Amino acid sequence: MPNWEEIQREWETSDISFKDLAEKHGVKDSTIRSRKNREKWSRGNAERNATKSATQRKNVATKKKVFEPVVESDDLTDKQRLFCIYYIKYFNATKAYQKAYECAYTTARVEGSRTLANPNISKEIDRMKAEQSYALKLDVRDVLQKYIDIAFADITDFVGFGSEEVVARNELGNPILDDDGKEVTYIRNFVNFNNANEVDGTLITEISNGRNGPTVKLADKMKALDMLAKYTDLLSDNDKKRLQEEKLKLDIEKTKAEVKTITKTENDGPLKIIVDYGDAE
Repeated sequence: MPNWEEIQREWETSDISFKDLAEKHGVKDSTIRSRKNREKWSRGNAERNATKSATQRKNVATKKKVFEPVVESDDLTDKQRLFCIYYIKYFNATKAYQKAYECAYTTARVEGSRTLANPNISKEIDRMKAEQSYALKLDVRDVLQKYIDIAFADITDFVGFGSEEVVARNELGNPILDDDGKEVTYIRNFVNFNNANEVDGTLITEISNGRNGPTVKLADKMKALDMLAKYTDLLSDNDKKRLQEEKLKLDIEKTKAEVKTITKTENDGPLKIIVDYGDAE
């Protein structure tokens, strides 16, 4: 689990680049950029930076040791050993299989669960999970951080979208010209998915390619917000403010979805609002 307070402190108190910072802490540089923008990280305050730098040096000795999973079983192939390591990292059989065997997502969806059911692999993963829990000694804050990542995830972390002016072309691919010989253009909307190495894959629960094109399903934002609401006393002031903002935005969207139609009663009485709760819970 990334220590975001440490990452922010290091970025604010040094000249390190996003790329070097991402490699050092094992996270995506796009994720760091996103958090920097959302949380308004800032460089340039010499007094504050000096204080943080001193605190950072003081805490080096008490820094948590990073857990490195090790496969001890001799009954597994090299690929199976890789699967175990990736599963401990992501706790996602499909993703672990895809990374270990370098195969297509559709294949990994089927083979991942089968591999996880292998008795030798299952036994080794159970051992590694127990070792990981002991080594990391996860506390409430570690769990909350994952909920924070889910609750405050921004769609622009995963896709880019907008509109652009493009040249109209005929069936042969040649530009269409108007009466004055100028190229005819039009405005086109677009949605582009970011590459896998640019997003936090642990926040994605499903990827599919259907009739209308590829779709990405993120972890349940509402559940994460509800969980954080129960532990507001453990959140920073900044996270508390962001929590309220996110809940307000979702409440507005929910209200828009629930108000399905507005009609008058037969006797011209007060307006009647028909509410459709559907799956909005």
